[in-house]
Amino acid sequence: MTAESADTAALRERVRALMPRAKEDLTALVALRSVADPRQFPPEECAAAADFLVRAFTEAGLTDMRRVTTPDGTDAVVGHGRGPEGAPTVLLYCHYDVQPPLDDAAWQTPPFELTERDGRWYGRGSADCKGNIAMHLTALRALGGPDGDGFPVHIKFVAEGSEEQGTGGLERLVPQQPDLFDADALLICDTGNFALGLPTTTTSLRGLTNVVVTVSTLKGAMHSGMFGGPAPDALAALVRILDGLRDADGNTAIEGLPGDGTWDGVAYPPEQFRADAGVLDGVRLVGTGSVADELWARPAVTVLGIDCPPVVGSSAAVQARVRARVSLRVPPGTDAEQARKALTDHLVAAAPWGARVEVEAESAGQPFRARTDGPAYTALGSALREAYGKDMVQSGQGGSIPLCNVLADRFPEAEIALIGVEEPGCLIHAPNESVDPSEIERMALAEALFLGSYAGVFARAAGS
Repeated sequence: MTAESADTAALRERVRALMPRAKEDLTALVALRSVADPRQFPPEECAAAADFLVRAFTEAGLTDMRRVTTPDGTDAVVGHGRGPEGAPTVLLYCHYDVQPPLDDAAWQTPPFELTERDGRWYGRGSADCKGNIAMHLTALRALGGPDGDGFPVHIKFVAEGSEEQGTGGLERLVPQQPDLFDADALLICDTGNFALGLPTTTTSLRGLTNVVVTVSTLKGAMHSGMFGGPAPDALAALVRILDGLRDADGNTAIEGLPGDGTWDGVAYPPEQFRADAGVLDGVRLVGTGSVADELWARPAVTVLGIDCPPVVGSSAAVQARVRARVSLRVPPGTDAEQARKALTDHLVAAAPWGARVEVEAESAGQPFRARTDGPAYTALGSALREAYGKDMVQSGQGGSIPLCNVLADRFPEAEIALIGVEEPGCLIHAPNESVDPSEIERMALAEALFLGSYAGVFARAAGS
């Protein structure tokens, strides 16, 4: 790697000097229990988080920072910063709501108190996604904040307030107020690096479709001693139906749904995946493709829950009616609605003994693939290489971010890049979530470098 320029070295030092401030930001944010579910936490906590963002990003140099109510009744936080005339516009996205702590007893530190342990910062939202808020603030401050000469590009800022609840408020706001989102490059900062210290852009997201399947066989539950045997057991029928969703090797096997896709980005070594996923010794990984193929390029079916009598309190009865919630992740190139129909048809056709099967559709989201051949990706790749000293890699993500599809449909010429401070050790959505502060520091530097260089790369691409 060649020696970095004096400008990059100076920017690196500014970011490093701002890290204590980043920790203060994250401490204040993690203390706010901004779970966007009033059944669990007071809505005042989300309001306080939104107000924190308005104050902090105003101080960092953005203007017209304000709360905007989305169609689901929650508040997004928006604002902008002016760059030179003719400069491109960059949208900076994050979300300030968090997952609930789930199991307080499983946390080794208080979930809503930022705690440093073994070099990491622990707390709910420390990575997903309040760590990315700290990254944005640090990058903007390093570029000069309100006392500098302005930003090198036009900036739009959007922070979502209900992303973790999946209520779709921000997606529905896009067509209502498109001016808030219209930009040449959109940095969706809600993902992260494939591994700690490895600069990564997420270029592929699997789509999602969920259904609830109900199996009925009897008018009511019957005594298993008197009727068990010839009486069709709804639970046994459901088990057979669900078992047919995968073949003997564990591949998702739904008729009409291609299952042979391959991934051409970064490889995911099986031993690394086993460690990341906590696979028990002696338990084999499933599927006949590579780990990356199975994760990012092929459909994956999961049984999320079953309604049937629990072990404790169960009786000697043949079950008459049971339900299961089934989730299907679909890769780019597969339509989520067509996948739902294939799943529904498969479930109905697999019913044994003439059991009655009803399938109710729940949520659905289309897969996403980023376009990576434009000036934003060129500038971002250079910025990440300077910040990390390593070339950027491209990975997929098994989860869905419906906002990306909404933005891509509304602004087809815009480049969308998914980046962030998360990495497998963060344990997002689980107890003991944490962030490595070195990722906040390096990603803040990369963002600042990108904002500083993108205008020139954009202009050269426009003139070529």
